[in-house]
Amino acid sequence: MKYLRTKSKSLIRTLCEGTVLLILTFSLSGCLYPDSDEGIPKVNYRESVKRIQSAVDDFQQEEGILPIINADITTPRYEKFRIDLDMLNKKGYLDDIPSTAFEKGGSAYFLILNEESDPTVKVMDLVTVQKVNDVQLQITRYKSAHGGVLPAGDEIYPGLFSIDSKKAGTGSIKLSSVYSGEDTPFIMDKDGNVYVDYVFDIMTVINKNGGPEQQNRDLRFDLEEASYYVPVKSLPYLWINEQPVPQASN
Repeated sequence: MKYLRTKSKSLIRTLCEGTVLLILTFSLSGCLYPDSDEGIPKVNYRESVKRIQSAVDDFQQEEGILPIINADITTPRYEKFRIDLDMLNKKGYLDDIPSTAFEKGGSAYFLILNEESDPTVKVMDLVTVQKVNDVQLQITRYKSAHGGVLPAGDEIYPGLFSIDSKKAGTGSIKLSSVYSGEDTPFIMDKDGNVYVDYVFDIMTVINKNGGPEQQNRDLRFDLEEASYYVPVKSLPYLWINEQPVPQASN
């Protein structure tokens, strides 16, 4: 089975090969925050991440634990270990909570990755989360109203489908990638669970690096290492037939 339609594969290579890699300018500095449909301005997370990272390091050294909010074991990696900014603030490790944080009206949660070996502060974009949730709501409504049938388009990866936006009523829901600023599609599995398709962003990073580090490594780690952002609402990606392919969970 071909994992992408020939047209899609060609498009990815055309866009990624020989293109100026804007991801380097923006994601490595952590300063890319695409304008939303409502005109929300771009936000620079560099200073926020630096301040919170320092506070987390100091807290762990002095308290012997990480300042995280408890999460269920089933919580996805890129949503799991949310930093307790209120506690850091009250205990004096942060002078104030950054305005970029949800706790102060911003559009991000700050998370910790690699909690056991090298706790690292990352950014979870809540605009992305909200738009996935909006699409998910429409899919669930359609499925309920049509006897379990999904508003599926083409099977673009094994077990994963594009969404027929006309049927689902999701045509007005647009998502810009936090990595590249490009329009980013939604995909769903056979049960109607919705995800963001980060294939363009992953391919961009891989082209810059000269190829994937390991054939069986989850390619989302490449995005982790290239940016302050986490690829929230995503599936694992593997390198198959010279391209990133998301892996359906069921």
